Amino acid sequence: MARKSVPPPDADAVRLFREAVGNVRPLPRKLAVVAPRRPPPAPRARMREADETAVTTELLTHAIDPALLEVGEELAYLRTGRDPRLLKRLKRGAYAVQAELDLHQMNAAAARASITDFLAECHREGQTCVRIIHGKGLRSRGGPVLKVLTDRLLRLRADVVAFASAPSAQGGTGAVLVLLQHAR
Repeated sequence: MARKSVPPPDADAVRLFREAVGNVRPLPRKLAVVAPRRPPPAPRARMREADETAVTTELLTHAIDPALLEVGEELAYLRTGRDPRLLKRLKRGAYAVQAELDLHQMNAAAARASITDFLAECHREGQTCVRIIHGKGLRSRGGPVLKVLTDRLLRLRADVVAFASAPSAQGGTGAVLVLLQHAR
């Protein structure tokens, strides 16, 4: 592609430019070093602070009683009418985990929404075995809030066939393996 030559500016344009710009001088070869910007303030864990503040309110609004579950207690559930061998195999980790959701650092409301969205997506994608990491609640002032919440939500879902605490190599009592049923 040929370059178009730009015609030189006319004398009036050059005169107007010089009047507008005024006297100029070339920059020195070695430019002055610009002082560094002031360092940014130290990061603050605002979400964690908000989550911990919201725990008390959520415990009241969601009616979660941490005393229902001991921290080390294993979760296990099998839908009525299902083969008990499903639950035994699930507890042993015999099913390949196809997707995972980690609830760490979430408050109960965010965890509830995340679990619902996650299971809906897994259902759409035809996944049958998934892992939800809820944690053990050791650092939570209110006890294992997310563990209790996960247990309750999974029991209410029609597409959950079974769930059990994961084998120790897959998270132990801090995670749950879930078997999902898909409509045919």
